[in-house]
Amino acid sequence: MSLPKTLADDVARNLVMVARLLDEDPDLAYGYSRVALRLASRVAAVREAAGFASYATERYAEALAEFRACRRMTGTVDLWPVMADCERGMGRPERALEMAGAPEVHKLDRAGQVEMRLVAAGARRDMGQNEAAVVTLQSPELASNAVHPWTARLRYAYADALLAADREDEAREWFAKALEADQSGSTDASDRLAQLDGVAFVDALDESAEDEQAAAAAAEEKAGETADEGVPGTPEPDDADEAADVAAEVAEERATEEEPEVDLTDEADPTAFLDDPFKEPAKGSED
Repeated sequence: MSLPKTLADDVARNLVMVARLLDEDPDLAYGYSRVALRLASRVAAVREAAGFASYATERYAEALAEFRACRRMTGTVDLWPVMADCERGMGRPERALEMAGAPEVHKLDRAGQVEMRLVAAGARRDMGQNEAAVVTLQSPELASNAVHPWTARLRYAYADALLAADREDEAREWFAKALEADQSGSTDASDRLAQLDGVAFVDALDESAEDEQAAAAAAEEKAGETADEGVPGTPEPDDADEAADVAAEVAEERATEEEPEVDLTDEADPTAFLDDPFKEPAKGSED
């Protein structure tokens, strides 16, 4: 409302595109956010949108700067958890843990406090403290049977932390609970359960998998036809005795043939008969 109408419309269009593309094409959403930022950098909503676009494309330093600017403009602490997660993304989990213990956390609503707990648990895992991450996620929100927008993600994070701590049986139980609460499909809890159970899925739309299955079926069908028809050139069972008799007669005729005379003249090589006709050729010789 603080902008001229034409400029406000242009900024609004860019913000709409950021919202539409943030999940499916973050890089393109980031481009629209930069346009909006150039047009109206003093509008808090623009700085917030630019921050989320940078966060989605893992430009954590840019995202943190935008979120800080938005916080200065609005005076709210709603972005505190995502700001702490930017610290994690920049390789500073210790700083994220400091923010998790700051007074600003007590000003967050319930959803914001759950997000802050998730970030703190992630920071613990970044530092190799898997059991501490499990303890961090243990809360009344986790124990509650009520389903809230954050319930599936909280249960999923707890199951993942348990698995990282080598507590597989408990992890499987909580992945199942996460799947039960995941009405919007925001997690891959079903896939994680299948992995723990040793079940492998094949994508029905994967063309390469379809080609492999078709090739296997064709090979199996060809093998069956070969077994039914027999190998070409092989005598049928009824002709086996006759073929054996013919082979025996041929062998007998060859045995009775006179051996060829050996050339013992001066021109003949007297040592030729010592050569092994099956000897491997010397190295470097042609085939």
